[in-house]
Amino acid sequence: MKVVATIRLPIEKEMEMFEKKFSSSMSSKVSLLNRITHYVVNRKGKQMRPMFVFLIAKMNNNGVVNERTYRGASVIELIHTATLVHDDVVDDSSRRRGFFSINALWKNKIAVLVGDYLLSKGLLLSIDNGDFDLLKIISVAVREMSEGELLQIEKARNLDITEAIYFEIIRQKTATLIAACCAMGAKSVNASEDEVERMRHFGELIGIAFQIKDDLFDFGEEAIGKPTGIDIKEQKMTLPLIYAVNNASSKEKKWLINSVKNKNFDKKRVKEVIQFVKEKGGLEYAVSQMITYQQKALKILEGYPTSQFKESLVTMVNYVIERKK
Repeated sequence: MKVVATIRLPIEKEMEMFEKKFSSSMSSKVSLLNRITHYVVNRKGKQMRPMFVFLIAKMNNNGVVNERTYRGASVIELIHTATLVHDDVVDDSSRRRGFFSINALWKNKIAVLVGDYLLSKGLLLSIDNGDFDLLKIISVAVREMSEGELLQIEKARNLDITEAIYFEIIRQKTATLIAACCAMGAKSVNASEDEVERMRHFGELIGIAFQIKDDLFDFGEEAIGKPTGIDIKEQKMTLPLIYAVNNASSKEKKWLINSVKNKNFDKKRVKEVIQFVKEKGGLEYAVSQMITYQQKALKILEGYPTSQFKESLVTMVNYVIERKK
C-alpha cells in the first residue's frame, strides 16, 4: 500500500473530494439501499480506476481538473462497483476484498438489484449533466466487458482458446475498463480526439499487463488472497497454460486438457499441471509478454513533459507488474 500512497500523492486533494462526491452519488430514499451502499463505500479497494482518471486529466491539462473529471471518475467507480456486485452473484462468491460480499449478507436477489441501481446511477449522473461523450466511453466498456465474459464462457466449454482469443478476452474483460478510465480522464478536460485515443490505448496496454500478472499469481506459492490453482479449478485457460498446451506433445496435450476438464478438483492433479506448466516455460513466456505490454505503455508516457502526474503514472505502470497481490 506504500506504493499506492506514493502514486496518489499528486491527486490527494482530488481523491478526498472524489470520495465525498462518490458517496453522495449513491444516495437513495430507500434506507435498505443506503445501508448497503454505505457498506460498499466503507470497504473500498485501492481505487486505482479513479486515480487513473485524475492523473491522466491532470497530465493532459497542466495539473487542472474540473467537475466533469469528478463526474467521470464517479461514473467509472459506480459502474465498476456494479459489475463487481454482479460478478459475486455470478461466481457465487461470498468474499470481496477480504469482507463478506453483498450477496453473502443480503442474498442474490438484493445483490442483483443493488448492482442494477448502481449502474443506473452511473448512467444518470452522465445524462443529467449532459456528459454524453463520457457516457459513450463507459457504455462501450460495459458492452465489451460483457462480451469478454461470455466469450470466455463459450470457449471454456471446449478449452479451445488460442493465444489470440486469450488476448481478445482479457482486452475486453479487464483492459477495456482501465482504457475507459484513461480515455475518460483526457476527455473530461477536452483533450483532442488523438490525445483521448492515445490515453485509451495506454490504459488498454496496462490492463493487459495487469491481467497477465493476475494469471501468474495462480502459479505462485505465496498467499495472495486467492488459492493457487483456482483458475485451473475454474477451467480458465490462462497465458502460461495456453503456452504449455501449444508446446506439448499430443500425448501431453491430451493429459493437460483432460486434467483441466475432468480432474480440476483433484488437488494432486492440479499441482501436477502447475508443475508441468512451469517446466514447459509457461511462466517465463507470460512474464516476457507482460513486460512487453508494460514497456509499450511506458513508451507512450515518454512523449509527455515531465510532471509529478506523469511520474505517478510511470510508478503505476511499474506497480501493475511488480505488485504482490
